[in-house]
Amino acid sequence: MSNTFTTPSVASRADVVIVGGGSAGAVLARRLSEDPSRSVLLLEAGHAYAPDAYPDVLLEAARVGGDAEHDWGYTARGNERSPQIAAPRGKALGGSSTVNAGVAIRLRRDDVEKWGPLPGWSYAEVLETLRALESTPDGREDLRGREGPLPVRQLPYEQLSTSLRAFVDAAASEGHARVEDFNGDAVRGVAGTAVNILDGVRQNTGITYLTEEVRARANLTIVGDVTVDRVLFDGRTATGVLASDGTEFAAGEVVLASGAYGSPAILLRSGVGPASDLARLGIDLVADLPVGQRLQDHPAFYNAYALAEDALDMEPVNGALLWTSSEHAVGDELDVHVSATHLLDPSYSPTGGAIVLLVGLVQPESRGTLTLRSRDPLDQPEIDNRFLTDARDRERLLEAVRSTRRLARSPILAAVLAGELLPGDAVTDELLDDAVEGSVVSYSHPTSTAPMGTDEDPWAVVDPLGAVRGTRGLRVVDASILPRVPSTATNITTIMLAEHVARRAYRAPGTAVTDDTATTEDTAVPDTASDPYDPRVEDVIERAAAR
Repeated sequence: MSNTFTTPSVASRADVVIVGGGSAGAVLARRLSEDPSRSVLLLEAGHAYAPDAYPDVLLEAARVGGDAEHDWGYTARGNERSPQIAAPRGKALGGSSTVNAGVAIRLRRDDVEKWGPLPGWSYAEVLETLRALESTPDGREDLRGREGPLPVRQLPYEQLSTSLRAFVDAAASEGHARVEDFNGDAVRGVAGTAVNILDGVRQNTGITYLTEEVRARANLTIVGDVTVDRVLFDGRTATGVLASDGTEFAAGEVVLASGAYGSPAILLRSGVGPASDLARLGIDLVADLPVGQRLQDHPAFYNAYALAEDALDMEPVNGALLWTSSEHAVGDELDVHVSATHLLDPSYSPTGGAIVLLVGLVQPESRGTLTLRSRDPLDQPEIDNRFLTDARDRERLLEAVRSTRRLARSPILAAVLAGELLPGDAVTDELLDDAVEGSVVSYSHPTSTAPMGTDEDPWAVVDPLGAVRGTRGLRVVDASILPRVPSTATNITTIMLAEHVARRAYRAPGTAVTDDTATTEDTAVPDTASDPYDPRVEDVIERAAAR
């Protein structure tokens, strides 16, 4: 069992306090506590389950999204036509890795190169970390990892359901290559997806990284059910954090790992963010930085079908993937996902079975914002995705949805389908533009609300090791600091990010790399660029029926 303690009004000082025990925080807690001379305190807002005590709703891969007890309950604005969509985020030790679909696919070289010239972040260096984090029997020895904490498996064609195999075969018949390994070097095409699921059990980071052995370390303390309000400062030096119940946790260093929504919200409440926004809420300024101004996520659209009577098997629920390029792709972009799953309540299908083809634009240009509604740490932030505000984004997603519907009408796939549920046969291609605009949803991959960059980058909130500019003793290490969203599900990238920073920011036992460039210099911030769920599929069906 992990070490625990009763939280007094002022807790004893830890060398490092990590805020958030999700896909990044659990990794950091394991890696930083490997040095027995460094005391590490991990604070998690959700329940800190023991490795063998997670409830079925968080273990079963067929149940995606968890339940109300294990979700933050956030909503977001999609765009003007889609003003309120779900923004699910896991709330338990392991974070969103406890509730996601278990997709375990790496980012591509193209994704890393689009971050720009960041010291320590060449693709070769990233690949080294990607190999170190995983354990898989799949793929080439020079590309894949065999001994890391996270089990990853490429789903073979033979294990797919009847309709998922038909999806793969139909895409192949249309000229798409069959992919052998979605974590290899040739990923354009179609196949079963890669997952961190074993025997139907989702392998979250609370289980894989925070094992019983790790939790037994004398220098690691894990405390659940603690919602952090803000970082405490002495001038511009972080000295700890304040919980929503008034408890203070003193720290030699604070690391925020609360995700692309949670970490920027804590920064803003702490006085780190756009000066004008903080002034409106009466928050004292610590560092004037563009926190929350570069939010990026994958816009997506649900294309769902009832299954034919002779194709009602629906395991595994997740699934198969077509990863390809739109006609408007630039260079080496693979900007379109068609993710085939059975993540739909069968009661919505007249045959009792369904397949969902989630069409995602995974190299978007549109950027959104995250701001505070109030200073209350229990009040959710204002999340505005601004999906499809970039004209090219609209064109590419619409093209991808049309292509997916044509694929569903191909003889191989149509043979196992009994009719279209979403957007429905009444929505012709001529009417599809309006349907896509009005039902755009999130692929649930938010990033970039506190992006990393060099001193020359006016949008950079943190340096390439996560140190917050204009402060000392404060880092952010999670999907917030990605300069832009990668072209795949973000869980593996987030785990890699935490591994990468842990290996480079803490060079020797007990020795953190300090960034002397992160001083009190104010940062010039340009004007905001442009104007203006994975939600449950059932919500989309109900919205479509209401129109």
